[in-house]
Amino acid sequence: MRVSLRPAALVRAVRSYVCRAPGTFIWLAILFVTSVIMHHLTPDTLDHVLQRRSTNINNLLHSPGRVLLTSALWLGGGNWLYYFVLYNIFHVPAERWLGTYRWLAVMGVTHIGATYLSEGILALAIRTGAAPHSAVDTLDVGVSYALAGVVAVLTYRLPWHPLRYVYAAGVLVFYAIPLFDKLTFTDIGHLSAALLGLACYPLTPGRRRRHTRIPTHSPSTSSL
Repeated sequence: MRVSLRPAALVRAVRSYVCRAPGTFIWLAILFVTSVIMHHLTPDTLDHVLQRRSTNINNLLHSPGRVLLTSALWLGGGNWLYYFVLYNIFHVPAERWLGTYRWLAVMGVTHIGATYLSEGILALAIRTGAAPHSAVDTLDVGVSYALAGVVAVLTYRLPWHPLRYVYAAGVLVFYAIPLFDKLTFTDIGHLSAALLGLACYPLTPGRRRRHTRIPTHSPSTSSL
């Protein structure tokens, strides 16, 4: 029997899929707009725009709130379609599982925490002479820290044995390998974000169910 998919049914299916992870798709829409803008700017103008939104040491000292937000609305590298695929693989299931507010909390913890950890290490390197002073203006924009954190927190979505441990080990190895090649503050940030994502276990909904105690009632006794 031939089955045809009606356009109205397809629209409803897409709408349902999107509405179950609204934060992810709003974010993707913003990234699409900023990506289009990036492709229409001259190199000098683009550099100026991104520097204004960079979470470098100078900007974190003078306007931390602004750059921590706006840096996550621009893609530092990679094609938008590439991130569209990654967001559907990781962010969509994470937002559906955690709920939008807890999903935002995980991203806030990992994006902000990894930014300050990596930039703090860079500041220490500048102070000790291991990095030039010009590194205070190093360009740092993008969504990869939040993505790494969400990838890591999805560990707790998996069954306890053995998949959870294999997945967690794979995530840590993936983000640790670049540290042994050419160490950069971004590589440190990615690993930090993954570790912070694993530390977000208290935000996961399954934790509450596992620690909920079921009351037991002993049978009543009657005296003869």
